[in-house]
Amino acid sequence: MTSTIGIGIIGMGWMGAVHGRAYRQIRQRFPDSGLVPELVICADDVAARCEEARDTLGFIRITTDWREVMDDPDVSVVNITAPNRLHLDMVRAAAAAGKHIFCEKPVGRNPEETAEIARTAAEAGVLTWVGYNYRWAPLVQHTRSLVGDGALGDITHYRGRFFAGYANHPDGVLSWRFRKEDAGSGAMGDLMSHVADMAHMLAGPLRRVIGQQALFVKDRPVAPAGEAPAGEGTHFSVGTGGKREPVTNEDYAGALVEFENGARGTFEVGRVIQGTHCQMAFEIHGTKGAARWDFERMNELQLYTVDGPQEGYVTLQSGPAYPGHGHFNPGPALGLGYDDLKVLETYHFLRSIAEGTQGEPGFNEARAVAEVLAAVERSWASDRWELVQKIG
Repeated sequence: MTSTIGIGIIGMGWMGAVHGRAYRQIRQRFPDSGLVPELVICADDVAARCEEARDTLGFIRITTDWREVMDDPDVSVVNITAPNRLHLDMVRAAAAAGKHIFCEKPVGRNPEETAEIARTAAEAGVLTWVGYNYRWAPLVQHTRSLVGDGALGDITHYRGRFFAGYANHPDGVLSWRFRKEDAGSGAMGDLMSHVADMAHMLAGPLRRVIGQQALFVKDRPVAPAGEAPAGEGTHFSVGTGGKREPVTNEDYAGALVEFENGARGTFEVGRVIQGTHCQMAFEIHGTKGAARWDFERMNELQLYTVDGPQEGYVTLQSGPAYPGHGHFNPGPALGLGYDDLKVLETYHFLRSIAEGTQGEPGFNEARAVAEVLAAVERSWASDRWELVQKIG
């Protein structure tokens, strides 16, 4: 049975284009699914980005007013890749229009805003999704199965980290990600949201945390206006001088964590770091084995089991035996990339819509992550362990 689903994307920067490409890949990668996403309309306040998206991705209509996406009768899904400060208003409008919602993490600028977004969507009865794309690496999904099947035993230790050096240059421009009023938290929302979600999926909910933070680059050049040449004004861009303004959220965050199942661990994230570029990674240890994975080598998993070779970890290479891989490549060690994870993510979202069931990760999973981040932030002020508590 064919299911045509009209898509509207708001925010056609780099991430919006990634989402657009992902939707276009669905029919090629999942030809038997019956899913037919249609790129109906895209919105961005920079007209040139909309025009490029129409020309390269095939959107039927474009607009510089995001509200037109909500009003479009052919749109079933609103896909939000705009700056964080806009998410709440956009979700309210999409929910009121009865549209299903895909929103990039961390969803809200702060835990309370994320909780309000989750509540708004739930009250409207729309289905939701969140861009925790690292979940979908085939070997990460295999690790999830190993944990669920008890192959690693009872989980005792978990270490999650995300070191991304996009802000390591002191003249990196002051994009919206470095402003608390626009982004909310810094490395916490941008990076630790991924770490906490991965930990929830693999090791379970957390009981309490104690954390620290740091700001290493205190001011940055002001980002060019939206109409600046392509490539300028993002959090990867480097300025050439001119006016500088303060950075108002953190470059680094770390925490000791205790899980509800008794496991102990650490979370650590940083955007000002040399030597690593995108090290979203975990190490998970149990009474029967251990596994470790790093996005910089996303097609490999290091696995140890007490019943296996006693010399140490063995390396598994991603291939059709692992969830999702076979939709892209027919043989082992033919690697997937970042965009492929977005395709997998988008497929699972669209399938949930076609089936009329809420899948994971949706806004409830984003709220659970926000509750962890809120406890970490409380510990910055209290300088003590803080319980993870429900919000909203």
